[in-house]
Amino acid sequence: MPHTTAAVPIARALIRTALSDIDPGAAHGPDRDTAELLTAELVANAVEHTGGRGPIELVVELLPGPGGCQIEVHDSDPGRPGALVCPEPVTEVDPWQEHGCGLLLIRALSSDCGHRPTPHGKAVWFTLPAIPSQRRPAP
Repeated sequence: MPHTTAAVPIARALIRTALSDIDPGAAHGPDRDTAELLTAELVANAVEHTGGRGPIELVVELLPGPGGCQIEVHDSDPGRPGALVCPEPVTEVDPWQEHGCGLLLIRALSSDCGHRPTPHGKAVWFTLPAIPSQRRPAP
């Protein structure tokens, strides 16, 4: 994807398309809305914090067994993303702050998240569990 703000809606559309191929009656699909939201947050962070170098890549992996998915956003900056780990218990988060809540959302809504180095920068990822079929909305 381009290293511009245009990457955010592109990423949302790619996630929507990738996850729409999952059988809606299957018990292994993640929540698509949450996947889109968290992907948009990671892509927006990559655009804002990596200085416009190189493309942004998106990797979606459907997980076997209990299901769910892992989504990775790759960028060319090897620097560690800030605040992806849980904050100290004494750290207060200002919910009215315009910036800084994206990684908080990722930590709160995903079952796991993190980052890892890649040959060309880093990957920041999150995992979403499958939604049990009885909690899925009717088609």
